[in-house]
Amino acid sequence: MASARFNRGVVLLTIIVISPLLYLLLLQAPIPQDKGYHLFADVRTCLGIVNFGNVASNLAFLLVGVAGWIWCHTNLRSGARHSWMMFFIGVALVFVGSGYYHATPNDDTLVWDRLPMTLAFMGLFAALVSEHLGAQYERGLLIPALVIGVASVFWWRHTDDLRFYIWVQLAPLLAIPFVLAMFPGRYTHRWYMLFGIGFYGLAKIAEFYDKETYALTSLFVSGHSLKHLLAAMAPLCLLLMLRRRREAT
Repeated sequence: MASARFNRGVVLLTIIVISPLLYLLLLQAPIPQDKGYHLFADVRTCLGIVNFGNVASNLAFLLVGVAGWIWCHTNLRSGARHSWMMFFIGVALVFVGSGYYHATPNDDTLVWDRLPMTLAFMGLFAALVSEHLGAQYERGLLIPALVIGVASVFWWRHTDDLRFYIWVQLAPLLAIPFVLAMFPGRYTHRWYMLFGIGFYGLAKIAEFYDKETYALTSLFVSGHSLKHLLAAMAPLCLLLMLRRRREAT
């Protein structure tokens, strides 16, 4: 009975992860990059740094990413150690890539903003799957996942079609609540992942209301700068989960 439930879970997880890609590629028209995406509300220069708010707010990713990598490298001896370390490496590199992009916003620099994010998303996906389906999956999953993530960015840049890249972001977010519901956890505190999804959702809302947030806060902080701070809370939730979790009994 348990084996049959597990097998059904694997099949359903595969469907949940793959079906959005098939939908995007087969049923949706190509999704080009909106050229207005580069027009941010806060363009102030401070300390000689153009677009200071959007550049400096990326520091949160560096702090969380470095702290997460150090903790995993020092303390994590079980579970998807390499995938978690790659996740936090990606998070830390967002500071470099996103900072570079926001200093000169255009499609070419946006590539370097999105590359580290795909490393983080794919590291998270590999960690999630291998810790719930079996540690043996990590070795065969992590490298292909990273290659797929990087390829999605270059596919967008080459074709001006975001569908593949959207799927790379969407797949881990769909997989998290599913595996929490369908698979028994090897570790406690898994619900911290839901907090992470919540902060990421808030970040996307703040990004959408960039100009409105800037006006509402009397030009103190823009929605996009706030997005960076909220998005950095998502990996912080996962770091807290890793630090506090124990093997489930």
